[in-house]
Amino acid sequence: MSEPPIMTIKNAQLSFASLELFSNVELFINKGDKISLVGRNGSGKSTLLKVIAGIIEPDSGEKFIQPGVKIAYMPQEPDIAKYKTLKDVVLSGLDSSDNNADYLADILIEQFNILPNQESCTASGGEQRKAFLAKTLISQPDILLLDEPTNHLDMPTIQKLENIITEFQGAVIVISHDRRFLANISDTTFWLDRGILRRNNKGFRFFEEWQEQVINQEIIEQKYLNKKIEAETEWLHKGVTARRKRNMGRLRRLQQLREERKNQIKQIGSVNIEIDEGTAKSKLVIEAKNISKSFAERPIVKDFSIKIMRENKIGIVGPNGAGKSTLIKLLTKRLEPDSGFVRIGKNLEEAYFDQNRISLDPKKTLWKTLCNEGDHVYVRGQYRHVVAYLKDFLFKPEQAQCPVSALSGGEKNRLMLAVALARPSNLLVLDEPTNDLDMDTMDLLQEVLSDYDGTVLIVSHDRDFLDRVVTSVLYMPGDGSLMEYPGSYSELEQFLQKKSFNSIKTPVKEKTKINKSEPPKKATKLSYNQKRLLETLPLEIQQLENDISLLEEQLNQADFYLNNPQKFNEITSSLISKKQELDNMENQWLEIQILQDSLVQNS
Repeated sequence: MSEPPIMTIKNAQLSFASLELFSNVELFINKGDKISLVGRNGSGKSTLLKVIAGIIEPDSGEKFIQPGVKIAYMPQEPDIAKYKTLKDVVLSGLDSSDNNADYLADILIEQFNILPNQESCTASGGEQRKAFLAKTLISQPDILLLDEPTNHLDMPTIQKLENIITEFQGAVIVISHDRRFLANISDTTFWLDRGILRRNNKGFRFFEEWQEQVINQEIIEQKYLNKKIEAETEWLHKGVTARRKRNMGRLRRLQQLREERKNQIKQIGSVNIEIDEGTAKSKLVIEAKNISKSFAERPIVKDFSIKIMRENKIGIVGPNGAGKSTLIKLLTKRLEPDSGFVRIGKNLEEAYFDQNRISLDPKKTLWKTLCNEGDHVYVRGQYRHVVAYLKDFLFKPEQAQCPVSALSGGEKNRLMLAVALARPSNLLVLDEPTNDLDMDTMDLLQEVLSDYDGTVLIVSHDRDFLDRVVTSVLYMPGDGSLMEYPGSYSELEQFLQKKSFNSIKTPVKEKTKINKSEPPKKATKLSYNQKRLLETLPLEIQQLENDISLLEEQLNQADFYLNNPQKFNEITSSLISKKQELDNMENQWLEIQILQDSLVQNS
């Protein structure tokens, strides 16, 4: 017999003023649950987490917690001001009864590499975040509630946190914009959407598939039963799900650009082969030659050379403090190197996106923020009506005349993105663009960058975002060295792991002992079936798309449901099934295509 839940909430309802945030919320939490709490910005996720934590009481409903269950909660923006040092932050998580548990602070401080005597107010955002994570863990809670825990963390710390959550014996509920993080740690998903909380007993890696099924069912029911489609449902479907749907053409283009970048790197690194001078002059954006930079005798960049060409989208990764922002400043000539030189291509127009550097006037309307005079904004070589441009960024037409002060945090982020991308540019510099962005805005940013025909430099710790956008990755381990890898961040990770494994020397005697248990060699080429699928899947996908169009035409017939409800239901089920089959085929094609590209790169 299964154990009873350690917490249950029934029929919870909460409103602010006249706005109902959610109603009839029912949830239960079992010991060991790893739950991702998702929903678009402003849906009430953080408020619901506070209800679970006991910080906010719902207007109505019941809440039951098993006796002795301990809850620890980390808000999105913890208050650092009342703590003198980072160790004080960690220790504040202990109850007054835990007098002999100070040793736990030392364990967590070492685990997270926290500087214990660092003054809390002068510590970086990443150091503060690690201290608050340690604070929530030190009490050894039964339920751990984390609101955007990966903000400001570097990749090594995010991966460390993943391991801690995976091994944690209690229940965990996490709100995060980091898809890879949620996919790695969760086995259950709560989706808060338009006041309704849905539960799926699968982790976040299955969320998009589940979300697509739910929304498609809603759209079909409302559209084909001749009911008025809710504005919010239509917005959600067209503005979010359609954007999230993987576009095969765009992915093929990204793979092509990665292959081009690989060839460029080969040419630049060759002694005998040089990039054609005419091509270089027309396509060269930035050239750095043997640049070095140190601060207080600490090398940040050592003897680094690179040629960045038009349409390159380069991600810059490494631990906090490795010098990623310094490298950006060197490459854009904001900072002079100690040695070497940087050359900038002609007619370079740069746009810089950093949420902290773009200021919005709260009194201005969205219209005036983008277009101070007239009703059109000039974007990438063409005039767009300001309302149409705002719709591209998921704003409703009626919001154009609203003041900036009326926007939510996520909406302000979207507006800042719209402002930055409306500026004339052929070089886009993005320094930590995904911090504090909701998933809707990240989807939008990914789409815009995929269609951007200029050059992009991105500093980011978001692995999934980098995988979807960049043509190559610059890796900075923190010792002043740099390495460029043509491909995604995940491929770089595999390359570094393989390189690290191969660098470990095994004694000859030991080698003969373990030969029998050695793992089979990795494939060096596609199997016959994989090659066959790569050829046949596009045709099958085309056929499925045709079938879906025919089914939708049938459902669009007037009075179809009234004349034959049974047939209507059969076709509706078939339509949903075929859409899911189409999505699976597209993903299968993509996986084989990526595998083929990685085999070519490693050959």
